[in-house]
Amino acid sequence: PPPPPPSPPHSAMSQHGGDAAGVGGERRAGGGGGGGGVGEQPLAHAGPKNERQQAVVDAFKWAWKAYKTDAWGMDELKPVSHASETWFNLGLTLVDSLDTMLLMGLSEEYGEARVWVERSMDLTQNKDVNLFECTIRVLGGLLSTYALTDDDLYKRKAVDLGDRLMHAFDSPSKVPYSDVNIGTLHAHKPKWGPDSSTSEVTTIQLEFRELSRITGDPKYAAAVDEVMEHVHTLPKTDGLVPIWISADTGQFRQGTITLGARGDSYYEYLLKQWLQTSKTDHRWHEMYTETVDGIFHRLVHGSVPNNYTYIAELINGRVSPKMDHLVCFLPGLLALGAVNGFPQAHMQLAKDLIKTCNAMYTEMPTGLAPEITFFNDKAGTKGDDLIVKEQDSHNLLRPETVESLFIMHRLTGDKKYVEWGWAIFQAFERHCRIPSGGYSSLRSVKHIPVSYRDKMESFFLGETLKYLFLLFESSPDLVPLDKWVFNTEAHPLPIFSPK
Repeated sequence: PPPPPPSPPHSAMSQHGGDAAGVGGERRAGGGGGGGGVGEQPLAHAGPKNERQQAVVDAFKWAWKAYKTDAWGMDELKPVSHASETWFNLGLTLVDSLDTMLLMGLSEEYGEARVWVERSMDLTQNKDVNLFECTIRVLGGLLSTYALTDDDLYKRKAVDLGDRLMHAFDSPSKVPYSDVNIGTLHAHKPKWGPDSSTSEVTTIQLEFRELSRITGDPKYAAAVDEVMEHVHTLPKTDGLVPIWISADTGQFRQGTITLGARGDSYYEYLLKQWLQTSKTDHRWHEMYTETVDGIFHRLVHGSVPNNYTYIAELINGRVSPKMDHLVCFLPGLLALGAVNGFPQAHMQLAKDLIKTCNAMYTEMPTGLAPEITFFNDKAGTKGDDLIVKEQDSHNLLRPETVESLFIMHRLTGDKKYVEWGWAIFQAFERHCRIPSGGYSSLRSVKHIPVSYRDKMESFFLGETLKYLFLLFESSPDLVPLDKWVFNTEAHPLPIFSPK
């Protein structure tokens, strides 16, 4: 692609750290060359360096070729039927993959994608988008690519999109609506119910704060800070939160507490907001501390008979031995906290949980994990620790386990995490690779031969293959974890020092 134009200088802001607008800071030295920061450019370390990384790059190219042939510019590929699927009509797979291609050194594929972003991405269309999904995938992808390249195209697109998404905050409570039309700028509740998901309104903070940093405009950070400050005041169960919150009243709807779907990334972003601000904004440190104490106290359980550690759910106060694959982000998060000053008990729980997450793969005939696992919690009984119901046995090519494997290996140096990740990658290759191109999610991980769902989620390229590539990376200088923080869609954003 053509060399990126230089980024304009940022306007300095003079607020104290901890304010919403305290994001107007400088990139920490060594944090990469993009986005107006200083220090070494991380892409100097891009590209495959060993056979396993090359295998992951080859898998990406296999997926990308099919996407380019059958779904170019569409949101997601249907690889079996050679068709596409539209959700937001913003090229989700393409935008989700931009930083993956940069890290893998795929300059030709990246150049083609950049042209599409420049010429074909339409942010003015009359289209409803989900605030959370659009923020983590599209806005996150644009911000990350700008941070890595300093290419002003991505900054302009990010600002345009961010301004449109800001209309979701036009609610009575300032808890944002779940959906916003990026053309008409009208925001509203989801069509299927009255509330927003807790995780959705509390997993947009990294991205909007980064948007304030690169523009010098505090309004984006102020909007998401107001949400977090409000959530901080709400009653909780030992720091644990229900999964529904009303944009009208700003109150939780009591019911399910889970670190799985609709709850997961609330907990993730507590720690990551603290890390993003160079550990200077202690509001998030305090909330994360209370939360993990609550997890230890109420949600950590062991299965029968082999005592696999798992994270249970609370359903109206009662323990349910159910754990989504989504919860497998938690080992990596706990480990990241442990190396940044939290108790070493967090690291031990991380090690115990990643063992369980790996077992969710190895215990299945395909070597791939189901979407949901129940655990045998009946003392004195025999049989399997893991119970997978047929309706829960699908696999969506999710990244959470390999995400944690990457972080655990990067932080501990334990090679077994590399081997576990390689086994997972090989299982994807055996069962999800489509002979004509692309990869498909599966209807069940319990049966061979497999049956395809005919969908390649954008996060397979944006997250799963990226984390596998980084897991097999021998050098810690490719996206160092003390200089970058990954958003919940695996888009690295720079750690900065607030002014």
